Amino acid sequence: MQKAILALEDGTVFEGRSFGASGIRSGEVVFNTSITGYQEIFTDPSYTGQIVVLTNPQIGNYGSNEEDNESRQPFIEGLVVRDFSPVTSNWRSDEDANRFLAKAGVPIGSGMDTRQLVRRLRDRGVMRGVLSGSGGDPAQLVDMARHAPSMAGLDLATRVTTDKRYEWTQGTSKCSPSDLEAAAEALRFHVVAYDFGIKHNILRRLVQIGSRVTVVPAGTSAEDVLALKPDGVFLSNGPGDPEPLEFQASQVRKIVGKAPLFGICLGHQVLGLALGGKTYKLKFGHRGANHPVLNKLTNKVEITSQNHGFAVDPDSLDASQIELTHINLNDQTLEGFRHRNHPVFCVQYHPEAAPGPHDSRYLFDDFAALMDAHKK
Repeated sequence: MQKAILALEDGTVFEGRSFGASGIRSGEVVFNTSITGYQEIFTDPSYTGQIVVLTNPQIGNYGSNEEDNESRQPFIEGLVVRDFSPVTSNWRSDEDANRFLAKAGVPIGSGMDTRQLVRRLRDRGVMRGVLSGSGGDPAQLVDMARHAPSMAGLDLATRVTTDKRYEWTQGTSKCSPSDLEAAAEALRFHVVAYDFGIKHNILRRLVQIGSRVTVVPAGTSAEDVLALKPDGVFLSNGPGDPEPLEFQASQVRKIVGKAPLFGICLGHQVLGLALGGKTYKLKFGHRGANHPVLNKLTNKVEITSQNHGFAVDPDSLDASQIELTHINLNDQTLEGFRHRNHPVFCVQYHPEAAPGPHDSRYLFDDFAALMDAHKK
């Protein structure tokens, strides 16, 4: 079996066994603490440009299946784990995870000390890195890592967005006979969703609340969106730095007050920029399925699924216009806000889960209530 090498820009090198593709990929090295849901992580476009370290020690043991894809393909640059399992055992699996990533050209480094690696990233912050699935000279790989592009200032949303407008009609489905998932509500809304790297489960959740969904490219103008006569406009998750998305923020600004707006993750950040706020890069970001968030409107704590490396600066928002609604209880960063005068709200985390808990699913119902009120 070939050797896998992970080289960080600070000169640290980790060695292990190679699975997946045999090539060399570079990216920002980040970690995710989710226990399950690795396939959803692989296929989340928000991980574009990133090598993902999973803290759960065994990955690959339940294989992969078409239904759990969150997009058209895996978007991670590389995968680093403690123990990658070539053995698949799950009744829903139709392909092993090794082949699933290999077909997409994604190298896998197994047998690496992920505990030490995550502690380094936590203490020093995320770093650029190179993952080789075919060994190589560690010194050369470190040099490649140091010359890799920085995530700060990088527009990746326009790289992963759809090329053309399309309709989405699929709701959620039961994964087992005991699943309590209800049927989708009758169609009563038309939602136009900006695709900055949108996840399928977000689209399914919009259908569940009774929406006909039209997905549009990230560069679509406000005029073209409003010409579709939406009952609501959705701003999706996505990868990269939000600050380069000046055009997108300017178009969102034109929609405020003309249609209800709901943003998630990058959509939350773009909405913050549209309303005059600023964003900044976090030291190591929030990636996992157990992050506690305080809902200031209800005073309840929600356990949330998160994946972001940037945040909106709450002090940059106009308090006379913006109400802060959600706060991260780990580091007090802003997790959600709403407009005081217009039907506009957003959260930094992922209420659609996939993977993660469903504590925040009510936010889609809140969006439906806003659209109902706006129609009346």
